[in-house]
Amino acid sequence: MSTEDLEALLRVTAPGYVGESPPEVAFGHVDAPVGRLTLAVTGRGVAICSYDDEHAVFERVSRAIGSFIGPDPRRLDPVRRELDAYFAGRLRTFSTPVDLQLVTGFSRTVVRMMLAVPYGQVTTYQEIAQRIGRPQALRAVANALAGNPVCVIVPCHRAVESPGSPGSAYAGGPAAKEHLLRLEGALSSL
Repeated sequence: MSTEDLEALLRVTAPGYVGESPPEVAFGHVDAPVGRLTLAVTGRGVAICSYDDEHAVFERVSRAIGSFIGPDPRRLDPVRRELDAYFAGRLRTFSTPVDLQLVTGFSRTVVRMMLAVPYGQVTTYQEIAQRIGRPQALRAVANALAGNPVCVIVPCHRAVESPGSPGSAYAGGPAAKEHLLRLEGALSSL
């Protein structure tokens, strides 16, 4: 989506948007080796870093977070720089704050656990389920991770089906997951 397209979409969906006013939600994208990632950043942090189509993400953000949405380099550029550094192999830990308001209940518990999995390491769905006291909830864990709205930054790609199998339930698809694990040097440890 070009800047002009985004401006046109904003005029229709957020009539109060004025290009010079800082939006409630900064919205944009970054092109990465794993594909285009759509970004939404609130005053609290990154609420979305998604492989999903920009229009779908825009609709979700406008329904769930706020309708005053627009480009805001002041909030988007730091996230883009960190993602660029991560993909270049120069960043191991994101300092950008995360806003998990789109994740609730069980899913929030699972997604938050991923923030503790260090760069270059993996955990299994079973280990996560055991840590949260729900050892039989493997499918629920996998679904929570697949629904993570802050991919890459909240490293759900570090959760694997089992030792030796990265699994295929990743929002960006199995090739993106393998790319991220390879980048971090974790693929060879499976």
